[in-house]
Amino acid sequence: MNLSGKTALASGATGGIGMASAINFANLGANVILMARNEDKLKKTLAILDTSKGQKHSYIIADLSSDESLEKACTQIKSLKIDILLNNTGGPAGGPIIDANPIAFINTFNQHLIANHKLVQAVLPNMKNQPYGRVINVISTSVKAPLNGLGVSNTIRGAVANWAKTMANELGQFNITVNNVLPGATNTGRLNEIFEAKSQKTGKSVADIKKGMEAIVPMNRIAEPEEVANAIGFLASPLASYINGINLPVDGGRTPCL
Repeated sequence: MNLSGKTALASGATGGIGMASAINFANLGANVILMARNEDKLKKTLAILDTSKGQKHSYIIADLSSDESLEKACTQIKSLKIDILLNNTGGPAGGPIIDANPIAFINTFNQHLIANHKLVQAVLPNMKNQPYGRVINVISTSVKAPLNGLGVSNTIRGAVANWAKTMANELGQFNITVNNVLPGATNTGRLNEIFEAKSQKTGKSVADIKKGMEAIVPMNRIAEPEEVANAIGFLASPLASYINGINLPVDGGRTPCL
């Protein structure tokens, strides 16, 4: 696994899986472009990226929930030679699907599928002219088995998975692969928010809720972001040259289907 000479653009790169992936890309030798909305956090992440192989790292400020911010970022990206695009955006608030406000579906659709689509369109012209291209989307195991209490997320994640598979079919001829990584329960700020919300709703302690989550995973633990990042690094590498259009669960075996 070696990404020397490659440039990776990682969104959501200041925390959780996005940050772990950016660090891993750099460790594998890639030049990394971080993307997130908080410049202070971007600078802190930039400072810890490995440069021992002569890598050059940078960042782009972008809020994927803002059309104006996203368009500005895409204008910058169009001029860059990107070999690897990591689409990674935080999930929406949980809750039963029947209680969801319709606007929540629209906002989440824009923040996930539309943002992903615009970013692919921004990197694609240059990527087509290269002998190498990787698009990796961080979604959720809910595309294989919907998760209780995550109605809006389940719906939009499924749409992103189908978008990605269609894109894989179309871009394979250019030696560009499009794959999805499906994290299960992972030790991120997002998961802690879910634990807190369930605690408030049920009256159970966060510790008890976490134990309950761990109990349904065959490996009896929650993943660390670095473990998901390792799968992303593999799909981004030359070793995954003939892997295209897949949904790869990284969930310790929790997902009940094949």
